[in-house]
Amino acid sequence: MSHPVQHANHAFAHFNPLEREGLTVLSRRNMLKAGLAGMAGLSVPELLRTRAEAAAAGEAISYKSVILLWMTGGPSQIDTWDPKPERPYNNRGPFAPISTAVPGTIICEHLPKQAAMMDRFTLIRSVDPKKSNHQPNQVMQTGNREAAPRVNRRGASYPAIGSIVSKIRGANHPAMPPYVVFQKHPTHVAWAGDLGKQYDPFNGNNAAVLPAYDLVGKPLNRTTGANIFGLPGALSVDRLSNRHALMQDLDRLRSGLDQSGSMEALDEYGHQALDMLLGRRAQQAFDLSREPVESRERYGDHLWCQQTLLARRLVEAGVSFVTLDLSYHTASGTWDNHGIPGGVYGGISTGLKPLLPLFDHLLTTLVSDLEERGLLDDVLVIAMGEFGRTPNMGTQKSVDGRNHWPVVMSMCLAGGGLRHGQVIGASNRQGGEISERPVTPGDLAATIYRHMGVPLETAYLDPRGRPNPIVQENGKPLPELF
Repeated sequence: MSHPVQHANHAFAHFNPLEREGLTVLSRRNMLKAGLAGMAGLSVPELLRTRAEAAAAGEAISYKSVILLWMTGGPSQIDTWDPKPERPYNNRGPFAPISTAVPGTIICEHLPKQAAMMDRFTLIRSVDPKKSNHQPNQVMQTGNREAAPRVNRRGASYPAIGSIVSKIRGANHPAMPPYVVFQKHPTHVAWAGDLGKQYDPFNGNNAAVLPAYDLVGKPLNRTTGANIFGLPGALSVDRLSNRHALMQDLDRLRSGLDQSGSMEALDEYGHQALDMLLGRRAQQAFDLSREPVESRERYGDHLWCQQTLLARRLVEAGVSFVTLDLSYHTASGTWDNHGIPGGVYGGISTGLKPLLPLFDHLLTTLVSDLEERGLLDDVLVIAMGEFGRTPNMGTQKSVDGRNHWPVVMSMCLAGGGLRHGQVIGASNRQGGEISERPVTPGDLAATIYRHMGVPLETAYLDPRGRPNPIVQENGKPLPELF
């Protein structure tokens, strides 16, 4: 089945005039348009100055952000966060449960680091992923059940939660893109849809040097990445800097008439705006070589671990929403553990088991690092896929695989200044149905928007001029978390 073509190019939301990814300046006109881009008619230096004045006046400035660890393909709820140890083997699967730091809560034996830190996590065992599919994987990433391009011809028109955050709230620093993805394939992430291409995610793979892996997770002993921060020869950094020096000379002439010091301050914000144009802040945030060696070693050299470290660097630098596509494969995703004979994904023992220690490490390392840096209350970490897996193993002639199961799934959250150390909802004895406290995609979206300070009553206009609420199904923020 063919899939709708997704936007291939994305731009910084506040640099709408640019036609290519990142901060590449194509012409003098584009440079001037980018330099003048801003909100409500403000130029970039004025926007920076306004934010600084607001902070000095004691006005609250939010630095909330989200890191979404997208387990592409749909992880098994029973073999991760919702074990069923009393059930027959064909249902419970091959893994044993272990106790956690939260009394009475058990999880899979292959997540021991998370088990030891469970007081910092919330498990949701009653997520309702009805209508969710993969490739494209958009229902859970948009909070909208109609965002299913396989069955709905307008499925790709519904914007990602990250795109809504980009439009309504923007980045935490104007020199950074609001919404960044590290994607293995465009169909693994949600896009801006009717909001417009300018709110599409920025492809972080093109801005960072990262290790390359083949489709089944074998290292290729080479790196990937592109120099998107380079300027065309006609507009070199030196030329831009020389123009900036000329502007400073002119400003000094005027500053003699300004006894209040505001012109001197304007110079500072103008300098920040030039750094923004040159992409210095973004370029440094995407540059892992600037991270201390001990920190890089702590995360590890695996692709997903380095992307997780980049996610922390990006939210620290001012990105509002980061999605990591945790997949080696460009098709349905590495967590699609069917176990079909001759397939590439493997079943629960052969496919899922090798992923869990790696995921356990990157998840707990990220949460610990954020906590140590004083960022955990601002950064909401979410780990989930698009749906769960069948209660019984052995589907599709596999020995221990599980098929798609858009009936119930589990997910976990940490950080965001929310209440953790709890389990929300429950599945039935077999782990195949929701038994209490259903959580809908709309509830998840509302919870994220509440964390990010996006008004829940917000609506956007589709191409026909009709308002569309950003929260569907009367979704509500989960009161257990707030």
